[in-house]
Amino acid sequence: MVKFGKIVGAALGWAFGGPIGGIIGLALGSIFDDDSLKMQTTTQGGRGYDSYRHHTSPADFSAALLVLSAAVMKADGKVLKSEIGYVRNFLAKQFGEASAQQQILALRDILEKEIPLKDVCEQIRHFMEHPMRLQLLHYLFGIAKADGKVEEIEVEVVERIARYLGINSRDMESIRAMFYNDPGKAYTILEIEQGASDEEIKKAYRKMAMKYHPDKVRELGEQHEKAAHEKFIEVQKAYDTLKKEKGF
Repeated sequence: MVKFGKIVGAALGWAFGGPIGGIIGLALGSIFDDDSLKMQTTTQGGRGYDSYRHHTSPADFSAALLVLSAAVMKADGKVLKSEIGYVRNFLAKQFGEASAQQQILALRDILEKEIPLKDVCEQIRHFMEHPMRLQLLHYLFGIAKADGKVEEIEVEVVERIARYLGINSRDMESIRAMFYNDPGKAYTILEIEQGASDEEIKKAYRKMAMKYHPDKVRELGEQHEKAAHEKFIEVQKAYDTLKKEKGF
């Protein structure tokens, strides 16, 4: 835990302050002192944020992911051992065994903390670019379904997080559809209405392929870039499904 704390503490940028920094600091044994967690006062949005920390490092992203994952897992009022196991496997698939073990140790402590969800999301929205927020949402829907037993309250929390993060309903439904076999799934992923013309489908595919291209999160590192490729593949599958159905 100390090793993880030192690594995260050294690498955090904008997540070093604000509600995320406070939660991570407490969870990792207060590796940050109180003064370091104070945010410079600005008039933007009525909240104080450091105006110069806009680059999102991999550590910033991981800190945000851990805090929001804890919020989703706590949504139904209980955190099961099996849930921890499923989330650990999910993280191992995304980041590798060693990183997953460290993140789970931190996650266990974060689960014990109160999470001011709206404030946390406001901090993320202020500093994190839209493609990264979409990737964050993709992870959260994956975690909500990690054990194969989808609790409606967990999905509701993920959807609330999406709204707080400034992700519009069509983007949210597009990512949600990647995890559920709902009627019209291919149309939802491509963000078009059922009955769209061949040309509209082709145009939507090009737009979504650009929106979800792994290059959009390249600065987060190879692991996140590979994970982002999953969204890209789902867009391709949706397009292929509609091409087959409509015969073009």
